[in-house]
Amino acid sequence: MPWTQNYSALGGSIALTALVVSIPIFFLLWALAIKRMKGHIAGMLTLLITIVVVVLVYKMPISIALSASLYGILYGIWPISWIVVTSVFLYNLTVEAGQFEVIKGSISSISNDRRIQALLVAFCFGAFLEGAAGFGAPVAITASILIGLGFNPVYAAGICLIANTAPVAFGAIGAPVIAAGAVTGMGDFIISQAIGRQLPFLSIIIPLYLVILMSGWKGAMEVLPAALVAGLTFAVAQWWSSNYLGAYLPDIISSLFSLIVLTFFLRAWKPKNIWRFPHEKGNEQKVVQQKFTAGQVIKAWSPFAILTVIVAIWGTPAFKTWATNAGLVLNIKHWPGLDGLVYKATPIVAKPTVYAAAFKWDWFSAAGTGILIAAIITMFILGVSPSRALGVFVKTVKQLIFAVINIAAVLGFAYLANYSGLSYTLGLLFASTGALFPVLSPVLGWVAVFLTGSDTSANALFGKLQQVTAEQVGVNPVLTVAANSSGGVVGKMISPQSIAVAAAATSLVGRESELLRFTFKHSLILLVAVCIIVTLQAYVVPGMIPTIAAGP
Repeated sequence: MPWTQNYSALGGSIALTALVVSIPIFFLLWALAIKRMKGHIAGMLTLLITIVVVVLVYKMPISIALSASLYGILYGIWPISWIVVTSVFLYNLTVEAGQFEVIKGSISSISNDRRIQALLVAFCFGAFLEGAAGFGAPVAITASILIGLGFNPVYAAGICLIANTAPVAFGAIGAPVIAAGAVTGMGDFIISQAIGRQLPFLSIIIPLYLVILMSGWKGAMEVLPAALVAGLTFAVAQWWSSNYLGAYLPDIISSLFSLIVLTFFLRAWKPKNIWRFPHEKGNEQKVVQQKFTAGQVIKAWSPFAILTVIVAIWGTPAFKTWATNAGLVLNIKHWPGLDGLVYKATPIVAKPTVYAAAFKWDWFSAAGTGILIAAIITMFILGVSPSRALGVFVKTVKQLIFAVINIAAVLGFAYLANYSGLSYTLGLLFASTGALFPVLSPVLGWVAVFLTGSDTSANALFGKLQQVTAEQVGVNPVLTVAANSSGGVVGKMISPQSIAVAAAATSLVGRESELLRFTFKHSLILLVAVCIIVTLQAYVVPGMIPTIAAGP
């Protein structure tokens, strides 16, 4: 029997309803940040609590609630966990083949300084992977590399989560912006332009922010030139490409430009002191003694070069269309027990509208499969036999089993929040703030990414709400739709899904609470910065954001 969402189920009050249905979110924060509960246990308990809350508050039929949860759990397994497993498998193969020592040596040949290494790997290379693949691959791969270089696992994961802020809005070949353009009807180009006039301000400061976090203000000043080169080159390229080329390539262009310029800069400039972590005390001036030939370096990095090419191809719309037309995608057009049974209601939509539920098993065109193919090619290049590779894969799965459970539970919660109307209740609460809405519009995106773990999902979730509310309060809707995405990027580092991925990649499963405590305050600080930028663009320099021409 069809069921219609009711966003003010408790006494007709959005505020009261929002307070009660936020219980699972408060529980998850308490469980991770205060109780220090293991991530997979906190995730499963949060999902169970959410099921109880939505059934009691919204009167959602329990069968539909369970179906929505299973729908999200499956999405957590495919494609999210698939990306994590294959990314860590690729990394483990390079370790098995003994090539990671060469990779460490090649990075150290540019600089032994941990601050510089974080800029090169976490910021530049991570942004490239975000643009090419997204959905967990950047943090999983770059955090693994940093640990291999000698970084403390918590720092490696935390730094990569924070570094992943700058590129998220244009990740996975522009998927978040494309989603925003589709749900609002604005098209992705004008939204790309608006985001490209917000995020570059953050992109400039993120590299410096990272090194301050690592080494304090004094230590950061020693590498200020390198941090500014990384941030400014990335920001300029991000602004230019997003405003003149559109949503697809800003991350690819920005990261490569920043990486190349920074590498050449470091040939002419070196920091005064080589900085290491406290546990490396006494090794500050230590340099890599072993030298590697160009052939050895190329061979060691070949897995990541292959990965880059393949995920870039796998991420293009043309490739995905080809895979669909070739019958390499299995579509479940009607998810049982959910599709056609849930209706969105006003004011989210003009009239009751079916909330569809279909599952696409893109077994070949998924990013994780592309990474697996890169790993198989790597296996032959590095001389790892099929039996050894199979052993590495089994070891990887065992290493990640609890992380997969956590990711699945978190996605089950996210999908249940969407289909129950919980996400929309929170969105409407923000929308009720009237003239203050532009100030808080990034917060809405931040909450949405926390709930869903994805800037793409956040834009699909609240993009239309941002547009309609802005029109009602007399603000440029392009600004608030872009703010949804820009605010969302700083929520990525604290989303349970992202933390689960980072924990899995750095062998911190069960210590997710440490990562949340590491990133939470930084997420809030950067969110305030985004709110200030959006407020200024709304009321001080409104001409900075493009507008949609009025119809005839």
